[in-house]
Amino acid sequence: MSEYPRRWAALAVLSLTLVAVTLDNSVLNTALPSLAHALHAGTSDLQWITDAYTLVFASALILAGTLGARLGSRNALLGGLVVFGGGSAIAALSGTPGQLIAWRAVMGLGAAFVMPATLAIISRIFPPAERPKAFGAWSAAAGVGVLIGPVTGGALLEHFSWSSAFWINVPLVAFAIGAVLVLVPPVPAVRGGRLDVLGGLLSTAAVAALVDAVIQAPSRGWADAVTLAELGASAVLVAAFVLWQRRLAARAGSPLVRLELFANRTFAVAALSLAVVFFVLFGTLFELSQYLQLVHGYTPLVAGLGAMPFAVAMALTSATSPIIARRLGVRGTLVLGLLLTTAGLLSVATTGVHTPFWRIAVGAAVIGLGMGMMMAPASVQISDSVPPQFASMASALNSVIRELGGVLGIAVLGTVVSSAYRSSVGTSLGPAGTDLPTAHGVAASLPAPAAQHVLEVADRAFTDAMDRGALIAAGLAFLMALAVLVVRPARRPAGEPAAEVPAAEVAAAEVPEPRLALQTA
Repeated sequence: MSEYPRRWAALAVLSLTLVAVTLDNSVLNTALPSLAHALHAGTSDLQWITDAYTLVFASALILAGTLGARLGSRNALLGGLVVFGGGSAIAALSGTPGQLIAWRAVMGLGAAFVMPATLAIISRIFPPAERPKAFGAWSAAAGVGVLIGPVTGGALLEHFSWSSAFWINVPLVAFAIGAVLVLVPPVPAVRGGRLDVLGGLLSTAAVAALVDAVIQAPSRGWADAVTLAELGASAVLVAAFVLWQRRLAARAGSPLVRLELFANRTFAVAALSLAVVFFVLFGTLFELSQYLQLVHGYTPLVAGLGAMPFAVAMALTSATSPIIARRLGVRGTLVLGLLLTTAGLLSVATTGVHTPFWRIAVGAAVIGLGMGMMMAPASVQISDSVPPQFASMASALNSVIRELGGVLGIAVLGTVVSSAYRSSVGTSLGPAGTDLPTAHGVAASLPAPAAQHVLEVADRAFTDAMDRGALIAAGLAFLMALAVLVVRPARRPAGEPAAEVPAAEVAAAEVPEPRLALQTA
């Protein structure tokens, strides 16, 4: 099944599933202030409500991809959609931040089965010549999700409670399931070796310990015993995971990750570029949503419209990126995309309390242009830079690195902004000095003069802290652009495997329809 007659219709359906999983996060960003008020959630709760989804998604992605390949990619896609939609419906009924965090984690588990399944099916039904266009359309779907999410969320919150941000997923997922059954062809299951359960547990625990340490550090302190213990545990777990993967590979076993892939400079640079972009994007948008609704006082609908310049720009350059890459080359396109992202972040870093909306929109649009320009070319380069039998594993690693970048972006930049806010406010505002949502909540119960003072101090402190976070993000994006410019792909003789994988392992890994194998035999 190298070509499927209805492959473009199937691509539209697969893109719809991506819209469903990206729509949820973009709707949630708009709903954060309303959710914080209704569930009495603090900044740490809001970060975990956002991070629980992406944390589980990133942690479980490779293991879910492996299971999905064994079950058949279409079966994995359908199962993931059911879990995602069911988790969303129950999340809408949550009464506490803890309950919502738990069900967001369930939704992330469902999405972990969806993402690699869509990539595997696209690789299966499209010939190599059409894959850049297919990846471009698939990447543009992420921009569509970001585009309609905030606007949809804002419109819902004008008339309904925060729970509508989750109920909206149910009919969308139901329609996607029906369309998959009609238009997406069944994909045979891939036979593999023994499932690496221990590797999955080690990687999941390592990521969880790292992110919890980063999120809780502002309140506990970076030198706190628990924070240091979690950072140390994460490092030990990562080392154990690497050793275990090497041990399995040496025994001709079936590791979750072929670590040799990271020795390929083309693969490593492209994957790291996407990780950096998602790091700065997720972290910046998390803070910008609070700025628009709380500092500017915009309604959720208007704040949602604020994301449209970013999403439109991202969708535009995602769809046209194959054309840009043919003119500039993949490397040149990545550098240009990172430089545009840097420029947009520098614009955001000049935001003040009374900055007009159009200036914020311009900065967001430039970030969207840069990000959209990179996604498809980087994904194609990652897939094409490794031996064919490892292409699906590379795609799964690509998604893991991107999502982990997003998780850490929210955690790290959120920590930077939170620490800067508290440092600026000090003890002058009392309880209102904890975070911006708390400050606005406290001000609502104070007499007008006192409330005005609290809001002025809190809004200025938060805006300055957000600018600092955007400046750090801009510096990171610029350094990544320099790295892409300096690090050149390794030259190798024709026919030699892209990653330094022993020839015996390459031969053993060749199975029927290898592009569907996330885990080699």
